[in-house]
Amino acid sequence: MSSQVVIPSDLPQLAAETTADRPWPLALLSAKISEYVARMSAMWVEGEVLQYTPRGSSRVQFFTLRDLEEQVSVNCKAWTNVVPDEFAEGSRVVLRVKPDYWVGNGSLSLQVAEIRFAGVGDLLARLEALRKKLASEGLFSPDKKLPLPFLPRRIGLICGSNAKAKDDVIVNAQARWPEVDFEIREVKVQGPSSPGQVREALTELDAMEGVDVIVIARGGGSVEDLMPFSDEGLVRAVVAARTPVVTAIGHEGDRPIVDDAADYRASTPTDAAKRIVPDVAEERKILQEGLRRGRMAIDRQLSTAQSELESIMTRPVLANPQSIIETREDELNRAAERLTELMDRKITDAATALDALRRHLRSLSPQSILDRGYAVLRTPDAVVRDTESVETGDRLEALLASGRLGLEVIAKRSGDDREEV
Repeated sequence: MSSQVVIPSDLPQLAAETTADRPWPLALLSAKISEYVARMSAMWVEGEVLQYTPRGSSRVQFFTLRDLEEQVSVNCKAWTNVVPDEFAEGSRVVLRVKPDYWVGNGSLSLQVAEIRFAGVGDLLARLEALRKKLASEGLFSPDKKLPLPFLPRRIGLICGSNAKAKDDVIVNAQARWPEVDFEIREVKVQGPSSPGQVREALTELDAMEGVDVIVIARGGGSVEDLMPFSDEGLVRAVVAARTPVVTAIGHEGDRPIVDDAADYRASTPTDAAKRIVPDVAEERKILQEGLRRGRMAIDRQLSTAQSELESIMTRPVLANPQSIIETREDELNRAAERLTELMDRKITDAATALDALRRHLRSLSPQSILDRGYAVLRTPDAVVRDTESVETGDRLEALLASGRLGLEVIAKRSGDDREEV
């Protein structure tokens, strides 16, 4: 509250003056606390961010700030434009705040006016900025990831000298596939010289014939310990490698930037060994199961084919193949008999028609007239049709039904007239 709380005259004026018979109302106590908190100056506090979920469309962001050592936490709120993009759960920050007491439920919160990263938090912020920069260049794109070989001929291993991570990879890989072969490069995995040594070993293994996959392994450590594996030059070298690269840096919660660039990120060195080498016992089981299923499938196919063949063999055409020939032979004989009958009928009809035509033709022939006793008279040039076409004394030829006669015109008559010679 901005104004001073006035205590009624019938109540104790000071908290120390209250008694069991004359207590303060709870609302009065809350008002006095709010008044006291409001008089507090703005201050800087340090802590770790908890329970923060960005609210993109909101003007205000809420999160919880926890003490770095004690189990003490307080709710905070800040304007969205005050919160940096790298701000996230786990960040170690220094905040300029003004305490705020809410009378309604008696809760204390901090109104944040400024946020700065401190210690590891600042380091994480710089790493996150570098991660975003490289991601914007497309270095972490899935299209750049190379597939891991099913069974590598040789595994390149980059690790610390006599490190547990080295043993974890080798022991677990050999337990899964005893014949596995390693090409090992021991380098510094911590400190300023570490990125250069790891990058040099990576380049050497990438150029070696027969190395099918490269593992970069290191045990757990603090954020500062794992800094070499967020080196920009090392990250770019991993992306440029022609051999698939597997990273096994730290533990499940650790994620240096090189993990984003790797073709496969293993949560631990043991996980890397399991990922790059198949389990020979498991593969044998898979092969045996596949063989069993294949035999079962073939048996089913053969059984089905045998049933289908037996069903086909029971069909009449296969049970008695001669029957179809006999059936076709009967059909052919009937067709031949029918054809013969039709041809005889056609010939008979044609003969009848021919006789009729012959009789008709004979009835029209001059021979039929001659057969009835008539004769045809002819001059050397034409048939005599009337008396006008001949003269007395002309020589004529008479055509009879059988034979010919030579005649001489001795007289001719036209109508009732008659001229004699």
